[in-house]
Amino acid sequence: MDLDPNFSYQPNPPTPAPAPPAPDPAPTPSPPPMPPPTPAPPAPDPAPTPPPPPTPAPPAPDPAPTPPPAPAPPPAPLPDLGPLTSLVGVWNGTGFNAIWRPVNGGGSDRFLELNVTSETLEFDTIPGTIPNRGFLQGDLEMAGLRYLQQITDSNLAAGLHAEPGVWLSVPATTDPPVPASVARMGNVPHGTSFVAQGVATSAAGAPAIPAVSISPFPIGQPSAPSTFAEQELANETPFRTSGTGLNGVTQAMLDNPNSVLAAALAGLNVESFVELSVSSDAAVPILGGGTANTAFLMGGPDGPNALAARVDSTFWVLTLVGNEAASSLLYSQTVLLNFNGISWPHVTIGVLKLASAAA
Repeated sequence: MDLDPNFSYQPNPPTPAPAPPAPDPAPTPSPPPMPPPTPAPPAPDPAPTPPPPPTPAPPAPDPAPTPPPAPAPPPAPLPDLGPLTSLVGVWNGTGFNAIWRPVNGGGSDRFLELNVTSETLEFDTIPGTIPNRGFLQGDLEMAGLRYLQQITDSNLAAGLHAEPGVWLSVPATTDPPVPASVARMGNVPHGTSFVAQGVATSAAGAPAIPAVSISPFPIGQPSAPSTFAEQELANETPFRTSGTGLNGVTQAMLDNPNSVLAAALAGLNVESFVELSVSSDAAVPILGGGTANTAFLMGGPDGPNALAARVDSTFWVLTLVGNEAASSLLYSQTVLLNFNGISWPHVTIGVLKLASAAA
């Protein structure tokens, strides 16, 4: 091989020693760790799967049939009311009332109140018998009625009287020796209670109605009555009912209040009647009876204010021709009110018809 003269020939230099290896570059810092991912909110609970419908229970066996109720026991027989039987029911009607009222001052000791009345009188049976225990003789079994009497002034449309009470049918007794009797026990709101005992009779035809008087008398001397100016309607007086209150009142009614009953009886064709006559006098007509009064009525050392001292009444229960049962009731009652040394008759009259029968 020819050498280029223009080329300075240099022999091959020696192979240089290998350079030492470059140092490892500084390590690239690791990136900061990523924050943990925010957990996703929990998925809502899926709607619960509804439980399967319950298996229907097998039908219950038919219950044993309910036995029919036992029949109700028959009602107890009503007691034997004897002569009171024909009173049972509701009675309505009219009447007359005359009462001497005490006056405190004012120029007189009394005022004569007169009333034309309307009335309802109800009787119903007390169930069962009423035993009375005896020491001197064997026990009694009585029968009875409850009653309620309500009276108003027909002219003034004002209440006059309300009285609850009891009628009794009493068998004969041996100790004391008393025949079969009837008794009336009443309670008056003025403050008086009474027991009036007597006898019952019955007869064909119409009853005889006795006269009755409103004339006052000294206490204990009924045979010495006196007539006062107020008893004469022709006399003008401030001490007697006047004006509208006197509508329907006649002199005959003041002379004999039972004339109202006689006039009513004259228009009736009576086949028979039962008479019930009772008194609070313990000896008339038979043993038994009395009155009790509040302290005000009894008064004090100077005498009573208005003591109800005695009650007498007669009821006539009428059966008319062509009727099977009683349908008319008449009664007359006298109460003695004691004040200022005098007994002042308080007379009440009733003319009633049966409105409805009751058991």
